[in-house]
Amino acid sequence: MGVADVVVVVAAAVLIGALGWFFFGPRRASSARLEGRVQRVDVTVRGGYRPDVIRLRQGMPAELVFDRQESGECTSRVVFPDLRVRAALPAYQCTPALVPAARPASRNTDIRSAWSRCQ
Repeated sequence: MGVADVVVVVAAAVLIGALGWFFFGPRRASSARLEGRVQRVDVTVRGGYRPDVIRLRQGMPAELVFDRQESGECTSRVVFPDLRVRAALPAYQCTPALVPAARPASRNTDIRSAWSRCQ
């Protein structure tokens, strides 16, 4: 095994590690800002959701404002199945989705995203 082979193997290992960190590494949660009695979060939709993790206070309703910056079919809707919230997201428009106040015993929920619907 020559020097070139070792360099290729090391570069491949570093690349695999970087990809694993990018896709499976820890995510930072974005906190909602309080506007009156409603929490508000602006979510950019472009090939996915940014932020993709949102932290909300329990017992307060939240308004998620989705700014969809694309026209692909995969991001035309957002669904929170546990909360029974659905919203159509028109292309290149901002769309609010109201999330009811969470009960203290409620669990985490997720967005049924473009990633899971269009693979």
